[in-house]
Amino acid sequence: MKTQLKNKLSLQQKFDYISSFELVRLNELSGDKCCIYSIRINDEDNTQFEQFLDKNCNSFKEEVLDIFTRLKAIGKSVGLRHGFYKDNEGKPGDGVCALYDMQNSHLRVYFIKYGSDLIVIGGGGEKPKSIRTWQESKALSDANLLMQWVSSKIREATDNKEIRITDDGFEGDLNIEIED
Repeated sequence: MKTQLKNKLSLQQKFDYISSFELVRLNELSGDKCCIYSIRINDEDNTQFEQFLDKNCNSFKEEVLDIFTRLKAIGKSVGLRHGFYKDNEGKPGDGVCALYDMQNSHLRVYFIKYGSDLIVIGGGGEKPKSIRTWQESKALSDANLLMQWVSSKIREATDNKEIRITDDGFEGDLNIEIED
């Protein structure tokens, strides 16, 4: 129990610069099969997913295109299939997953899964083949821990009935204010 409290406090401290985040529906990717959201932190111009795309589009153009295409297929035609992603990339029960690491690819992007028809996509980064786990990369660690933290805040908002998860995605106040 002490370890859980310590981990929760350290995550809160790591992200104490965040005063709010907004759940933003990505209409270009969302469809009948899956609603896809990302998060915009502290009124930034871009969502975490857009920042991921911008950061990696020059170095990993083909992989960024593949990720975008797979997300569009998930939203519009095939839904969230187990072959597309890796479960259990965070803590038990937080829903944090990674888009499946394709053979010879270098990028990993994290998302929170709510059933098979709603995801919140965050950021990620390069996963060199020389490392085995996300904890060995600062960029991947930061992105993964952020999604774990966001998952806990979404859970609090749903528990407090500030937002609801429906067949059409999230409903309610999608701008989540962080209490001190």
